[in-house]
Amino acid sequence: MNFQLLDIGASDVVNGNIGELFNAGNINFWEVLLVLGLAFVYGLLIYATYHISFRGVVYSQPFNASLVLLCMITSLLIVTISSNVVLALGMVGALSIVRFRTAIKDPLDIVFLFWSISVGMITGARLYVVAGVATVLIAIVFIVMLKVFPGRKPVYLFVLRFDSEIQSELGRVLAKLDGEVRNKTVSGGVTEITIEMHLKNGNTAFVDKLAQIDGVHSAVLVNYNGDFAE
Repeated sequence: MNFQLLDIGASDVVNGNIGELFNAGNINFWEVLLVLGLAFVYGLLIYATYHISFRGVVYSQPFNASLVLLCMITSLLIVTISSNVVLALGMVGALSIVRFRTAIKDPLDIVFLFWSISVGMITGARLYVVAGVATVLIAIVFIVMLKVFPGRKPVYLFVLRFDSEIQSELGRVLAKLDGEVRNKTVSGGVTEITIEMHLKNGNTAFVDKLAQIDGVHSAVLVNYNGDFAE
């Protein structure tokens, strides 16, 4: 069995024959550039969709940027794997030992991760038109769904801490609010209640009004979307 080594000289690089260095198997240097370039464009579209549609509490720029890189890296892996069966088996074995421990609380973030990986795989398989059309259609459908179905009204948690002896006085004020008591704690003559409510026209004047009542220790209003607990 004869093994032929690839003889690369400095003149190859100087004379601009870099493309020949990547003609191993079915991999072509310029085709790899095309795959990475298209994966970058499709990743940017996913990036813009996530940025426009974000409805959480804290927007994570690094996470959104990672969607673009994930799309490009996946496409590069697929191109490499498709060029050599032996190399493909080696990569599968190497990647099988990788474990990700980052907790993702929002299911929508998982959808975007899967979307980015899927587009990268399709692009790496050289199905450029399929990847482009699928990315555009999914982005349009997702944005239209947000416009047509905006979701439920924002939910707020109102945490009020006060002396137990003024509970009857506060009860008359709290009865006027559109809310439901979710938690009540009494300790050492101090009562703390948590009320889930919807604001009318974003009016938060009642927080200041309650905070000024004698015997009220604190009044806190927090926007709640289920991502954190007390």
